[in-house]
Amino acid sequence: MNDLDLVVVEDERELAAVVAERLARAAREGGHVVLTGGKTPERAYEEAAKREPDWSNVELWWGDERCVPPDDEKSNYGLAKRALLDRIDRQPRAVHRIEGELGKEAAAADYERELGDTQLDLLLLGVGPDGHIASLFPNAPTLRERKKVLPAEPGLEPFVDRVTLSLPALRAAREIIFLLAGEEKAEAAARAFAGEPSEETPASLVRADDGRTVVILDRAAAAKLPA
Repeated sequence: MNDLDLVVVEDERELAAVVAERLARAAREGGHVVLTGGKTPERAYEEAAKREPDWSNVELWWGDERCVPPDDEKSNYGLAKRALLDRIDRQPRAVHRIEGELGKEAAAADYERELGDTQLDLLLLGVGPDGHIASLFPNAPTLRERKKVLPAEPGLEPFVDRVTLSLPALRAAREIIFLLAGEEKAEAAARAFAGEPSEETPASLVRADDGRTVVILDRAAAAKLPA
């Protein structure tokens, strides 16, 4: 797999600021940006909205979604709406929401049609303590699927059905940015970015096929990586 660019920052606040600056630059440059869920991305979205209020040059996508309504507190879209979309002056050219409330099969089929042959320019990915990314969980059969968008079973709480981009879809992005914060992510980071690729750690299977892969970690998350 392609080499990684590892960036270690002091803490979660600095990590969010680094990611926010990259998002703000993407908003100015334009293109197709894929968002993720989680506490650290939420902070980055809030900061990115302050740094760049005009997102009219980009189209937004999501790497995965829970099968809940968009205003549900568990919705990744809902998180991005509150943290980013509700805080900017000019909205994205398009917002491609995964309509999880349709059910995982229908929502996945609809999103695959909507995605088509779109070239994703910037893709954000968190990593779970178990090494999962998007809604691709350790040793799940979805890791071997070739379609771009997949219905998925929950691998951890909240135990609701999900829709996720597949490994091939994730790897096709021009730039992939992993973001990890906290000591609870240290073991997963070591397996994902210093170990051999394995379905036991889905994050180890995602590197840009023809582009850049960046890992941004705070010191706590990077604690078990080789010096």
